Amino acid sequence: MVRIGIVGIGFMGMIHYLASRRLKGAKVTAICSRDPKKLAGDWRGIRGNFGPPGQVMDLGHVKRYSQLDDLLADPAIDLVDICNPTHLHPATAIAALKAGKHVLVEKAIALETKDADAMLKAAAAARRKLMVAHVLPFVPEFAYAAEVIRSRAFGALQAAHFRRIISRPDWSADIADVSKTGGPAIDLHIHDTHFIGLVCGVPAKVFSTGVLENNAVAYLTTQYLYGPGGPCVSCSSGALAMKGRMFTHGFEIFLEKATLVFESGATPLTVLTADGKQKRPRLKGGDDPVNAFTAEIQTAVDDISHDREPDLLSGKLARDALALCHKECQSLRTGKAVSL
Repeated sequence: MVRIGIVGIGFMGMIHYLASRRLKGAKVTAICSRDPKKLAGDWRGIRGNFGPPGQVMDLGHVKRYSQLDDLLADPAIDLVDICNPTHLHPATAIAALKAGKHVLVEKAIALETKDADAMLKAAAAARRKLMVAHVLPFVPEFAYAAEVIRSRAFGALQAAHFRRIISRPDWSADIADVSKTGGPAIDLHIHDTHFIGLVCGVPAKVFSTGVLENNAVAYLTTQYLYGPGGPCVSCSSGALAMKGRMFTHGFEIFLEKATLVFESGATPLTVLTADGKQKRPRLKGGDDPVNAFTAEIQTAVDDISHDREPDLLSGKLARDALALCHKECQSLRTGKAVSL
């Protein structure tokens, strides 16, 4: 049994708690929050842009800590699940690793690449796993796309375009604070750079254009330049939409023997084949968005239980995704292609 302690009970902490109730071979045994109301189980003030609203929770079966050091000193915790704001991820993760705990940290791994490198170094020194909770590879449509691209079930990837657009985030004070999240170019767009790194690898260069608001990158469109023979890949991501369209994501993926098309809320995942036929693959996970987080956390649990190196939750992959975001912002600001 893998025993989990969740640090930070905001929106993502709540989602991880709900997702963890469906795990096999693991359970949440402790939570940590500085908010006395949340420790008492009053989560009604929590809200986000998907999933259920916060409610009153029965926490009688879990230990409750107001201080991180007390949770880290608990010998009955194997995995620390870090869901506090991104600017706190490095210090929290490194402290947990030094305490001998495995770590699952919400995306983004950090705000700066040097901090991500320090986290990877701490994991290696502690001989513990540093896993980063990028949920997109567990979202059914993206999980299917990743599987067929990586397996070459429809031949090699030739080209792809990804989209991730939200309205300006006003559901959380923290998520709108660039100093805590990095703004849309990191907090939002890192989903895309992580997925692109997973299925395409790290490009040689990036070239980005976009929109700056208050000197922060609010929206960008990027060309990922892989060089001769590489796939033609692009992505548009940002927070510019009006509230009537709070969130949408999707892709067009062009493989040698098929085209994959998906846009949330508009076009279900469809496979187009050379004979003119269309099919809608049977997807795993259902419509409940919490299921993707259960699959994500279950993978972390299984990686620990079987002592295997993380693949979809790789700390190195998450670090490279962060580096990609920064290079794209540099390209946008300079108007030039930037090498990785």
